[in-house]
Amino acid sequence: MHRHAYPDIESLSQGFADFAATTLKNTLTRKPQATLVVPGGSTPRHYLPALAKCQLPWDRITITLSDERWVDVNNEQSNEQLVKKYLMAHLPPNTSFIGLKTQHENPFDAVDTIHQRLDQLPSLSLTVLGLGEDGHIASLFPGINPDLPSNHHCVAVAPPIAPSLRVSLSLKILAESEHIALVVTGKNKRLLLDRLNGHSDSGIPLTWLLQRASSPITVFETNTE
Repeated sequence: MHRHAYPDIESLSQGFADFAATTLKNTLTRKPQATLVVPGGSTPRHYLPALAKCQLPWDRITITLSDERWVDVNNEQSNEQLVKKYLMAHLPPNTSFIGLKTQHENPFDAVDTIHQRLDQLPSLSLTVLGLGEDGHIASLFPGINPDLPSNHHCVAVAPPIAPSLRVSLSLKILAESEHIALVVTGKNKRLLLDRLNGHSDSGIPLTWLLQRASSPITVFETNTE
């Protein structure tokens, strides 16, 4: 991990936005299209608007999600709703977005359809992830078998403690991203990063990603509570 600490969420958001914009521009010097993966949660409400202000050829960038709660896309718990409000609403109207939610009753029935959507994308250029205090990334939680073979780019998940089912990009497709950024706030999450820096823990999903990622993970963290 390459860790970058900031004194507050505002400076973190700007540092992240600068990194993301540079990364995407560099990709577009080599390829006609780029793919940006973003998470849900509370922290993206700060840094997604900062990213939206960056001058990028957004018509050449497709945006999708790292994971999604199985709720209506207009529900306040929907990651799609959050990303559309804090990022897409501030971008040119021709910017492409690929959501993960379908009309299926549950994500287990939707995996084939979501895989087909994701299969149309170029390789993932930049994947942005958050981190749970239990070490989960996207909706890959402790207790899931990271080595479970799958022919899909996504997995359906019934989280151990959560009000809704979820769908998540698979560990394989996340690990194959050209660049991975991890945005972390809060003391407990920083302590978890400190611990994993010295001792890998095979029960922690972030460890699974660190062991499989094709490139170093760039961490953006606040050094305050």
